[in-house]
Amino acid sequence: MQVRGLLLLLALILLAATAEAGKNKKEKVKKDGSKCEDWRWGPCVPNSKDCGLGYREGTCKDESKKLKCKIPCNWKKKFGADCKYKFESWGGCSAQTGLKTRSGVLKKALYNAQCEEIVYVTKPCSSKIKSKSKAKKGKGKD
Repeated sequence: MQVRGLLLLLALILLAATAEAGKNKKEKVKKDGSKCEDWRWGPCVPNSKDCGLGYREGTCKDESKKLKCKIPCNWKKKFGADCKYKFESWGGCSAQTGLKTRSGVLKKALYNAQCEEIVYVTKPCSSKIKSKSKAKKGKGKD
């Protein structure tokens, strides 16, 4: 009987400790949270150069916060990393300019970023002519 009582006491202590740990986690979340709902976020500012890890600052009334963010190094910098677009297929090559063009429609503006609804991008036409037929490997027996 004493072993059973000891096990029951140990189980209760373990249960109480687990409940207290969960309670502390919830309290920490409440301390970090804010009652303000109208946050204004600035652009992501990289720590060095023009891409990579960085931070964005946010303000709401008299509060301010900094959040970690990341700008991909292959991102189209003129659109901003917070403006996400859905692009259509590349158009044909213009003989006059030697460029292809396509447009993108705004899909999502993160952190209330000021984004253009439609953007246009160009790239040089490929100078390579792609062959549709492939050379045969090896010859058949005669």
